[in-house]
Amino acid sequence: MSVTSRATMTAPVLLPDPDTIRNATAILSRGGLVAMPTETVYGLAGDATNPKAVARIYAVKERPVFNPLIAHVASPHAAFAQGAFSPEARELALHFWPGPLTLVVNATPDTTVCDLARAGLDTLALRVPAHPDAQALLEEFGKPLVAPSANPSGRISPTQAAHVAADLGDKIDLILDGGPCREGIESTVIDARWATPALLRKGTLSPAMIDAVWPGLTEGGGEGQPVSPGQLLRHYAPDAALRLNADSPAPGEAFLGFGAVSGATLNLSPSGDLAEAAANLFAMLRELDKTHDRIAVAPIPGDGLGAAINDRLVRAANRS
Repeated sequence: MSVTSRATMTAPVLLPDPDTIRNATAILSRGGLVAMPTETVYGLAGDATNPKAVARIYAVKERPVFNPLIAHVASPHAAFAQGAFSPEARELALHFWPGPLTLVVNATPDTTVCDLARAGLDTLALRVPAHPDAQALLEEFGKPLVAPSANPSGRISPTQAAHVAADLGDKIDLILDGGPCREGIESTVIDARWATPALLRKGTLSPAMIDAVWPGLTEGGGEGQPVSPGQLLRHYAPDAALRLNADSPAPGEAFLGFGAVSGATLNLSPSGDLAEAAANLFAMLRELDKTHDRIAVAPIPGDGLGAAINDRLVRAANRS
């Protein structure tokens, strides 16, 4: 089914019971697209082995084709069949999977993830999501699913089924409603191809947590073609202009607060809980973006999970 043929239709939003999971699998087998919940954000799932399905994801999201997609699989051992993992990378995978970790490895010669999903690279980004509904879909489908965030490329990621319906409901085939995402920001991405790991994207797994399992973590993500999602300078962005590290709003600005601040239009976490702030970040940016063209954001501590939150805010604020 082409994107244009869905122009007057809206994807059903259904609870992911066994019958719906079987229906979703049938849609995916035909090359269709299904929004699925994960513990991080909602993903736009398509058959990673089917170039036509992958091409439709790029078209629906208006995503640059040089920006590779993460392949989601049901288990670590399914990932090991797709990519070349060093002993250290295997240990990292087994420690954190299922969970909010993506590992970039070299693709095996017989990987079933199509070339278009890998943006023509010899590398492959893999993840085993922890959400039970994503697990159920992956196990029923039996093949890798690419599942970038279910939103137009570069915009605010969806953490609720309603966000997906608002952004892409007329362009996809089914939305599985698994409730609000627990983590609220995308997975930590590690380049695991080398003797020591490199951090490509911050997430809810902190550098200290990675380093405790595989020592020697460095900062990655240099210039050149991205080898994983989340490396573009402008990403996760609302229409509204963001002003970061604001102590108070200017006239006409919405104020996204954190902690014990006064005058906040919305507050990511009045108690200063970074996990709560991460879970609320994208939903609150969406809410303020509906009514304001400028948003001031209170300072977020840079330690622990705050580093990942600030990474998303800096990319969202980038206008270049």
